[in-house]
Amino acid sequence: MSAHVLTVTFDEAGQRLDVMITRRLPEEIPSRMFAKRIIEAGRVQLNGKPCKARDMVQERDQVLVEILFDDYPDERIHPEDIPLDILYEDESLIAINKPSGMSVHPAAGRYGGTLVNALVHHVQTLSDVNGPKRPGIVHRLDKETSGVILAARTNAAHVHLGRQFEQHTIEKRYVALVQGVVQYDEGMIEAGIARHAKYHDMRRIAREGEEAKEATTYYTVIRRHKGCTLVALFPRTGRTHQLRLHMRHVGHPILGDDKYGQKGSFPRLALHAQAIHFVHPLLKEPLEIWAPLPEEFREYA
Repeated sequence: MSAHVLTVTFDEAGQRLDVMITRRLPEEIPSRMFAKRIIEAGRVQLNGKPCKARDMVQERDQVLVEILFDDYPDERIHPEDIPLDILYEDESLIAINKPSGMSVHPAAGRYGGTLVNALVHHVQTLSDVNGPKRPGIVHRLDKETSGVILAARTNAAHVHLGRQFEQHTIEKRYVALVQGVVQYDEGMIEAGIARHAKYHDMRRIAREGEEAKEATTYYTVIRRHKGCTLVALFPRTGRTHQLRLHMRHVGHPILGDDKYGQKGSFPRLALHAQAIHFVHPLLKEPLEIWAPLPEEFREYA
């Protein structure tokens, strides 16, 4: 079972309960029909009380959502013989160079062709800390983002790695091609991130004084070109779409970004998770894993 405690935001006030939880938990709740079913089953509470799908939520309301794994009868993970670019592997973890266009795990309406489908085919044992839908998955990359991603082979490794992510001690390096010529050789971007009121799969930069998740990104310029710049990005927090939003916020959206920039400006989202540095969960020693720069980036490097 997974449980979520949600606080209704200013932008969500006045929405129906089933609409609100569907937008807030798009990967857990695939549809309003699904939301209505778990509400009617009594597994959703509004301010500690039973509720109905049509109830209207207000700012600062507390919503408890409990979802059973049995609620997904058609979402079993099927092994698929999909080639994997393995960067590192031992008895504790495996590191994959994920291609752009591959989702990390199945979700509503997309039950195959994911990294998880490939992992359960290639790896005999994976952690089950996150349940049967996401075996081994410790962290995520957007579907459009390529690069290094870790998967845990044991629960002990999963917990150890998860703690490092929670404490922000894992260091990640991304490279991105961004629009325009970045003026300064290096800099820091601090801008809180909030949910988009209309589109549940998008985020936005929070307004001043608004409740939001803090987000910090450091950047360095690798090479400037006519009309674009290759940059290295170092997120100090791990918010959804953080790098994409932060670069747009400073006037340099990532090329090929169909959500926050111009999709046709590059053949794909020009964002690549190039390296990750962490402490090995079993050996207790630092480990750094690099993913080669994709071919599309090399002429700019």
